[in-house]
Amino acid sequence: MLVPESHSVYPVRAVIVMGVSGCGKSTIGQALATELGDVPFIDADSLHPQANITKMERGEPLVDSDRWPWLSAVRARIEHEAQSLLSGHDSSLKQVRRVVNDRNGADSVSRMYVVCACSSLRRSYREFLSRGDEEHVTHDTVFVHIDVTKKELERRLQERKGHFFSPKLLDSQLETLEVPDPTREASIVLYGNVSEPEVAHAAYMSVRNFVTKNSL
Repeated sequence: MLVPESHSVYPVRAVIVMGVSGCGKSTIGQALATELGDVPFIDADSLHPQANITKMERGEPLVDSDRWPWLSAVRARIEHEAQSLLSGHDSSLKQVRRVVNDRNGADSVSRMYVVCACSSLRRSYREFLSRGDEEHVTHDTVFVHIDVTKKELERRLQERKGHFFSPKLLDSQLETLEVPDPTREASIVLYGNVSEPEVAHAAYMSVRNFVTKNSL
């Protein structure tokens, strides 16, 4: 939803760039973090335990028992980065929402961001990642889904070098993916078959003009 009027937001916005492997979420996430002002960037792939990496290298799909500890680590890292951003600011911001007038697409007060690239394939995973600590809420969350055709994903995965994800796992990821519904989740869907800089800029424009469900 675009911002037509003043609205409340948390001090920090966590932007999770999501999608199946090969959609470009890490590259797009890094570019988005730069465009937002060199904000913290987290690549969730770097938080996988070695057991998960070994499994994917063998072409074995992860199951929930593999994913939940990893998702816990991702959520903890996002919360850590949000708290770090707040550490140099007035402590009152840690519990008070702030009012922003975004009519012209620009924040009238400073908003802080954390960007994370994480597959976030199921809705239950996204709910977990966005739940946070209800006692001391520091951030809201918006998911940016990079939607890429299967043919293009296959091409990218075959050409990608030096990554632990086996191209054989693409079908299992597509089967697991529950595409976010913007009417039910704080989410943006972007067409990812264009260049990654174009997608990153579209994400930047969309994120800055978006009200999340837990912003209101």
